[in-house]
Amino acid sequence: MAEISAAQVKELRERTGAGMMDCKKALGEANGDSARAAEILRERGIAKASKRVGRAGSEGRVNALVSKDGRSGALVELNCETDFVAKTDDFSALADLLANAICDAAPASVDALLDATVKGETLRDTVSSAVTKVGEDIMVRRIGRLVAPATGFVAAYVHAGGKIGTLVAIEATNPDKPDVRAFAHNVCMHVAATSPASLSRDELPKSVVDAERSVLTKQAASEGKPANIIEKMIEGRLTKFFKEVVLLEQGLVMDPDKTVNKAAQEVGAKVVGFSRFQLGEAGEE
Repeated sequence: MAEISAAQVKELRERTGAGMMDCKKALGEANGDSARAAEILRERGIAKASKRVGRAGSEGRVNALVSKDGRSGALVELNCETDFVAKTDDFSALADLLANAICDAAPASVDALLDATVKGETLRDTVSSAVTKVGEDIMVRRIGRLVAPATGFVAAYVHAGGKIGTLVAIEATNPDKPDVRAFAHNVCMHVAATSPASLSRDELPKSVVDAERSVLTKQAASEGKPANIIEKMIEGRLTKFFKEVVLLEQGLVMDPDKTVNKAAQEVGAKVVGFSRFQLGEAGEE
């Protein structure tokens, strides 16, 4: 067996983030071959991670960023086991790497993203290396991508250190105007705060509207009003419901007297899409 020096152990620790004794043992098994020792550590890290499948839970971060040309944006939710790891620079850098890859490769699924190659290795291997380094399971839970029209751009916003991420697609005749850019940023923050269900009434699922109408009908009927009055009550309350859940009809958080749609018109813009991820929210796998 080759003699293992302290310098070799130090170099391998810096390269992999593994413990001193693990590095020394791996170097011994690899007869001093640092590259092979790193592979051994990775293999063991992956084996440990496989025993922890499902443990990466609601800790982690959501990342949102825009492509270099501003025409597309990406969202990724990256989960880990502890808040401590979620706040590290390495974890944040991994989230950035994944989000940039979403912008560049436009993957259709998490698996497609992990199969993409960046800097000579698949992102699946990159994530596995991170698992080895931090000693926790790390999981890409979901991804999203938003594309702007030809005369537009995508804006991104990350709230509360990665708890919420939003993207908003804007169409405008002059997309580089400062007031258009400021409006887009405000809408990103608005979406983070209000979590709208849809962009417009037309995009709200019929099942949601029907369920709300059913509830409102029962409420109105219990008030003992004439049928014609009941119908007006239902329509009025349904309009109020739309103002609560439809983005374009909501009052802008920064200026509640204006709807998002009205504020867009005032700066010569149109909101054509949005996406919002919240860390650990249910029903989004």
